[in-house]
Amino acid sequence: MRDVHREIAHWLEPLAAIIGVDAAGNFRATYAANKTSAARLLIGSHLDTVPNAGCFDGILGVVLAVSILQALAGRRLPYAIEIVGFSEEEGIRFGVPFLGSRALVDRLDDDLLNRQDGCGISVRKAIQDFGLDPNRMSDAVLPADACAYLEFHIEQGPMLESLGLPLAVVETIAGQTRSELVFLGRANHAGTTPMHLRFDAVAAAAEWITAVERIAQQTSGLVATVGSVETKPGATNVIAGEARVSLDVRHHDNRVRVRAAERISLEAAQIADRRGLKVIQTQGLNQASVAMDAFLSQQLEESLSKIGCQPHRMVSGAGHDAMILAEKIPSAMIFLRTPGGISHDPAESVAAEDVAKAIECGLQFLDQMASSPNFLSRTCRA
Repeated sequence: MRDVHREIAHWLEPLAAIIGVDAAGNFRATYAANKTSAARLLIGSHLDTVPNAGCFDGILGVVLAVSILQALAGRRLPYAIEIVGFSEEEGIRFGVPFLGSRALVDRLDDDLLNRQDGCGISVRKAIQDFGLDPNRMSDAVLPADACAYLEFHIEQGPMLESLGLPLAVVETIAGQTRSELVFLGRANHAGTTPMHLRFDAVAAAAEWITAVERIAQQTSGLVATVGSVETKPGATNVIAGEARVSLDVRHHDNRVRVRAAERISLEAAQIADRRGLKVIQTQGLNQASVAMDAFLSQQLEESLSKIGCQPHRMVSGAGHDAMILAEKIPSAMIFLRTPGGISHDPAESVAAEDVAKAIECGLQFLDQMASSPNFLSRTCRA
């Protein structure tokens, strides 16, 4: 991450941007306005990704922001532009996503700072080890002059490719429920324990996993995923006494998502009870769906039209930092087509011509905001 910060800073040096790293490890760079006392537009995305990932999820949005500033060729606007490269969006290390963007909205509290990874290292300790001060987290909070946030991101799905479109405006980011379930049975010898006398945690988990799939298939627009299964003791000739599984449920309608999660939870309890097992369920994330700002989304649609792209709106099934920033400031997103719909995999890619269109769209959007009384009036916040 130090190398990433250093590289981006090197790109921005010719632009005379004010560069820093906040207490949450977010890269921050501000390109000044053409006047004093102006507000700022934030443009950004995340710099982290998942294990065995591709090259574009998250980081492309930061590179695009830099490219858009470079394309201004020194021209200043009636508002400042701040590039943000968020740290720890994916939530892989500590099991909670959006740590970097939570800091900007003042939600990186003591509970999160004290959360530990698999090695017992807390978020607080990791920040200290990186050379930052977790006691200065208030310095990372959005400044009073922040008036909007824009994020470019690959779609991470197949819809734009199927429609033959390079870009789309994100209308809503789907809500997420993440949970961990532990089925507790009784470990025993695989060769000497008859089938009818077993309390097999893996068998219970397997039955429940198929129930998760069935419920998702029965509910329009719902996606539900069991992405991790860990068994104990994990030996070939031992009936597992414990199965720890993850659950990820998403839908753009919060009511549908909550009802589905409750139904899935009930299925787990009923399966465990029928098999003579126990199940412990712990919720890790309950993130409501978030609508993007109507005015900014309309302006992005106009930008697409003006650069010759067919305007299109869509729902994001993936979570993004924009849904966190939207709690405090108007936020909007643009998706770029993902060839093959492949993401979170080394085969993840993007078309160069789509990136060029995204830069063109970003520049058009900046010019529209510079001449928009509606947008500029937003900069005069108390």
